[in-house]
Amino acid sequence: MARIFADAAKKLVSQPVIVTNRPGASGAIGLGEVVRALADGYKVSVLISELATIPGMRLAKFTSAEFIPIAGLNADPATITVRADAPWKTIEEFLASARKKPEGINLGNSGFGSIWHLTAAAVEDKLGVKFAHVPFQGSAPSVLALLGGHVDAIVVSPAEIGPYVAEGKLRPLVVMSEKRLSGMYDKVPTLKERNVDLTLGTWRGLGVAKGTSPEVVKYLRNVAQKTAQEPSFIDTMHKANLTPIYTDPDTFGAYMASQSAFFSSLLERVKIEK
Repeated sequence: MARIFADAAKKLVSQPVIVTNRPGASGAIGLGEVVRALADGYKVSVLISELATIPGMRLAKFTSAEFIPIAGLNADPATITVRADAPWKTIEEFLASARKKPEGINLGNSGFGSIWHLTAAAVEDKLGVKFAHVPFQGSAPSVLALLGGHVDAIVVSPAEIGPYVAEGKLRPLVVMSEKRLSGMYDKVPTLKERNVDLTLGTWRGLGVAKGTSPEVVKYLRNVAQKTAQEPSFIDTMHKANLTPIYTDPDTFGAYMASQSAFFSSLLERVKIEK
């Protein structure tokens, strides 16, 4: 998302927008660099959903509270998805099978400790089921593994399976959003409809280190809001299987805090093992 935003924001700022990748430790390395940076607004971080999980995974000593939120730019709910020829037609059938045979369902995710892995762990914790977790190097490989019959189900976002759902190859059983999605997902129930209060997904936004001046923060927030409305940003986000959703700074900050509290509590209760 960083490059998509940078390309769209270039015409709105006078300074060059340079994207620097700092991979590793579920994002902790790159996020930590911004936390420790000079708070002058010249170093902006992409804040990702793993920011809510890495403190509890002991991958970072900082939390979302160390950042000033600029804007939320993307949000996609989790979905549990199976092949179209799978024996489970509903989420109730799927969960009943999981209860009948603990660890009998191979559930793929985007990697150990990833947001989709921990989302599956949250389902286990909430509903008293147990899956056999199968980590992959990203969501795309997990989708291909499901299509190939190497796993029984996966946890991903709707955007990551869209083409295969449209072709009738995959069947999403449930989405973990506040309400049903539109379009081809409008018949997929939410967990909330099944009286399960669990809404989880992946999200991305922008933030700067605490201590950045109010004037700089205001400027960056204005740029982010305008960039989020740019057709080029919206179109390219869709092409990258990322749903563009602008969220104002206060709402985004409150959401990050709530997610951090949720996963902190979850990781105190469950044991995440490779």
